[in-house]
This record gives sequence, structure tokens and C-alpha cells, in this order.
Amino acid sequence: MEALLCRKLGDPTVDLEDSSSPIVLSKNHPIPELHSPTSVRVRIKATSLNFANYLQILGKYQEKPSLPFIPGSDFSGFVDAIGPKVSNFRVGDPVCSFAALGSFAQFIVVDQTQLFRVPEGCDLVAAGALAVASGTSHVALVHRAQLAPGQVLLVLGAAGGVGLAAVQIGKACGAIVIAVARGAEKVQLLKSFGVDHVVDLTNENVTESVKEFLQTRRLKGVDVLYDPVGGKLTKESLRLLKWGANILIIGFASGEIPVIPANIALVKNWTVHGLYWGSYKIHRPHVLEDSIKELLSWLARGLISIHTSHSYRLSEANLAFAAIKDRKVIGKVMIVFDEKFTRSKL
Repeated sequence: MEALLCRKLGDPTVDLEDSSSPIVLSKNHPIPELHSPTSVRVRIKATSLNFANYLQILGKYQEKPSLPFIPGSDFSGFVDAIGPKVSNFRVGDPVCSFAALGSFAQFIVVDQTQLFRVPEGCDLVAAGALAVASGTSHVALVHRAQLAPGQVLLVLGAAGGVGLAAVQIGKACGAIVIAVARGAEKVQLLKSFGVDHVVDLTNENVTESVKEFLQTRRLKGVDVLYDPVGGKLTKESLRLLKWGANILIIGFASGEIPVIPANIALVKNWTVHGLYWGSYKIHRPHVLEDSIKELLSWLARGLISIHTSHSYRLSEANLAFAAIKDRKVIGKVMIVFDEKFTRSKL
């Protein structure tokens, strides 16, 4: 089978044919065997690239697997083979899931308890982008912040994978959603998702723009801050939070880790949530399971959607990583295993 191997740490945007590339396309990698009676082998249809995958190959992610490894996390596809004690799935079933590693390959083996059946009405490629980005935002907003109808949600980095998911989940929860992004194209997309107010960082100041909107709507401030960006943008956004607000720390795409003053958090009764989604698989697996099932239901019913701006073959993985590095992605970037392949939408 084809598989993408990370042989060393480094920049995954380098051409795969270049000897300096940390990743290499193996065309004769062994197809994984079923390793237990409840194992399921999936022929992968689509797998999503996340910012965490990019950081992992750079060696800058919190989890550092032993080399060599096959990167990749969330995926979708069809059941290819099952162990003798598998009762939940049959060969040919459409499924999706996520793994710590291994989805940048044509086949992957997981236990049946880790798989989710993709319901009718769901696009299978879209399901391959659901788990990590939408799962992160769903657990953060619904499970941790307990976002309620009528509350004000401020989403930073709103046109990225987790940000766009947060915007849609916020609307599905009945919140008033304020989105922060950069560029006319991203602003237009966010407006098409029904966002109540969009701040374009190209020509607007976050504090001024949001305060003006809040005043117009006679709102006291932001109830929930969703922050995958960090840096100066976090510091500016703190000025907009009301008493009792929830702060969701998702990541630091800006490269700068912000400082949240503990004295102000005390006076204003803020709750700061650190959200490392992957660790729920160890500590609260039932939360992830319930979250993904609800998201699949929402996807099937059209309450949320997956916006894919770029699609690539596995042999073009460096281009996919470059799209993430250069911040060209709006929503998700995918690797699709399909003879009828469609190039990037951009």
C-alpha cells in the first residue's frame, strides 16, 4: 500500500523527492494485519491534515512519537476486513474515526470500539475531516464552556479548521457569534455561515469593532472566548470579556503563548479552560464518543458542514502542508484516496 513515512523531524513542505524532506512516500508499505479478534481494517477514503500534524513532523508538538512513523489522525473510509469477534461492523460499511498516528496511508487497523458508522446523508470525505477539528470545538464549547442560547461567543482564527467548526457549533447552540479572521474571502465565507459579526484584521481593530457591535445590540460583553491563536490577539480580546466569562485555550497558531493575568481572572470571575482534545481519549473517552456521534448527526441533518478549500493526493502531501504553513487554508485541507480525484477548490 501507499503510506507517508516520517523518517526524521523537519519541514514537511519540502518536495518529497528532495533528500532533505522529513517525509517520504512509500509505495510498497506492508498492509497492516488485524491484531486482535475485535480489530477492523479500514480502506481509507479521505484523511484530514490538522495543524497538529504539521507541528508533529516539525518536532514541536507535545506528543513526540518514535521515528519512523506514519502521521495522520482523523479519517474516513470503508471497512475492508474484520476480526472474528467484530459485531458492530460488516465489510463495506462506511466509517470514520481518529487515531494517534497512521491515517496518511491507504489502510489502517483500529479496534471496533474506536469506529463510528457514517450515517446516510453524510458525505464520506467530509466525515474524514470531522473528528479532530469539529470534535475539539464541540468538546470545548458544549462540554467545557456549556455554551447556551443567547450567549456571546467570540471566535479567534475563525476561518481555520477548528475556528470554522466553532462558528458553526456556536450557531447550532443558538449563540450570538462574533468571528475574527483576515481577508475579504474569509470574511465572506464566515458571513455565509450566518455569523452575527465579522472582524477583518486586515483593516479593523478587534476591540473597537466588537465593542461597537456589542453596543449596537445592547450586549454587555463576550461570554465565551474561543482562542486557537494566542499572542497579542488574546490580550486584546480579554478586554471584551464580561464578568463570569469562559476562556477556551485551544492552541497557539500565532506562535506566541499569551499571558492571562490571574488577578483580573480573579476579580472578573473568569474560568480558563485548557483544552487538549486528544487527552480525552485517555481520561474521558465517553465524552469523545458522545461528541462525535452528535456531530455526525448534525452533519447528516445539515446543522453543520465541512468546508474544504484544498484537496491533494498522498504524493502531494508536501503541498498540503505548505497550504497550512502559508495560511492559505479556509476550513480544511484533505488528502483523498480516489481514482476520480478533484484538485483543490482554490
